[in-house]
Amino acid sequence: MGQQSVRHPVFARLYARLSVKMEPELSAFRRRLTSGLSGQVIEIGAGNGLNFSYYPATATRVVAVEPEPHLRAIAERNATRAPCRVEVIDGTAEQLAADDESFDAAVVSLLLCSVHDPPAALAEIHRVLRPGGQLRFFEHVQAESAGLRRAQRWLDAAIWPRIAGGCHTGRDTIATITGCGFILEDVERLRFPDVCLPLPTSPHVLGAARRSNG
Repeated sequence: MGQQSVRHPVFARLYARLSVKMEPELSAFRRRLTSGLSGQVIEIGAGNGLNFSYYPATATRVVAVEPEPHLRAIAERNATRAPCRVEVIDGTAEQLAADDESFDAAVVSLLLCSVHDPPAALAEIHRVLRPGGQLRFFEHVQAESAGLRRAQRWLDAAIWPRIAGGCHTGRDTIATITGCGFILEDVERLRFPDVCLPLPTSPHVLGAARRSNG
């Protein structure tokens, strides 16, 4: 089966600009997301490569998968300034071009909210991670309050995925991660942006899970 084409020309250009403007607020999350990683790492949905500069030198090789052509081109330029070796490749989360159990860690950042099939994507991540390998994640998630969950359902059904590159604000990503053979190690629930009135897009999680040895 061939790779699925992913093109969001308008959103990709908007995201590339907005993500740079939000970097002062996101930098602390990116640093925690990548802290302490070592060995062979795969980052799925690398976007324009803003995580690259935060990878430690102990990451001997980072394979960065990004299907959107405009974002991938920017990521390739950012890869040249990374403190470790970064190889940017085309590909989708549901069909990773990697051998079984070939990576020590996987990183996803605002990816599982937008992939077509989150369980399939996580099954692929589980496949390419070595037993005991770690999954690091920073993701939009389903809100804890019933009122905000209703707002998320409305937004996701009405317009948000169509204008935001397939993003869904209200996916229960933690349940999907644990349902795909990962053991949670650390989960912090947070709001971004952290404003007085919570937005449907605000609930996020930052954390880590480990591939079971089975």
